[in-house]
Amino acid sequence: MVHELRKVITRSARETNSRRKQNSAPMALSTAPISEVLVVAECWQIEPDAETIIQRAIAAAAELVMLTDDDGIRTLNRNWRGIDKPTNVLSFPALQPTGPRGPGDAPRMLGDIAIAYETTRREAEEERKPFDHHLSHLAVHGFLHLVGYDHEKDQEAETMEELEREILSQLGIPDPYAERMDD
Repeated sequence: MVHELRKVITRSARETNSRRKQNSAPMALSTAPISEVLVVAECWQIEPDAETIIQRAIAAAAELVMLTDDDGIRTLNRNWRGIDKPTNVLSFPALQPTGPRGPGDAPRMLGDIAIAYETTRREAEEERKPFDHHLSHLAVHGFLHLVGYDHEKDQEAETMEELEREILSQLGIPDPYAERMDD
């Protein structure tokens, strides 16, 4: 159930969304992303900076980030992946149109990211990390999935984790894997 729906979207984002409906094509990496943050669970209300954290963490962001709860993400995980349990973040890449891209085409939609509050909060506490650092990490992790990175194989995981470290470092966030490597 949606308790509250807040959209973070600028006038230029609305204009771009309107153009996107006309034609979607691959987005140049230098193009500033347009992120829309939907808060659909009341538990996020105690984190007033969550939307700002997401906007900052995804400098080259997905089109939609959904801040949900464990029940909501469990439903997504069960329906889309056949895994009946909550997780911290899910990414859903968008289908892309085929055909050549024209010079005036709008950026393509990358897909959606969903982040579960309770799991994110619990993991941050268990790992003794600031909530905003962990939330930033999950947003970056979800975004990297949308642009084609994965961690199914060891080499893929190493590549993805190194990129996460670099991006988070630019945000002043310490290596999220450091403690895990020291354990």
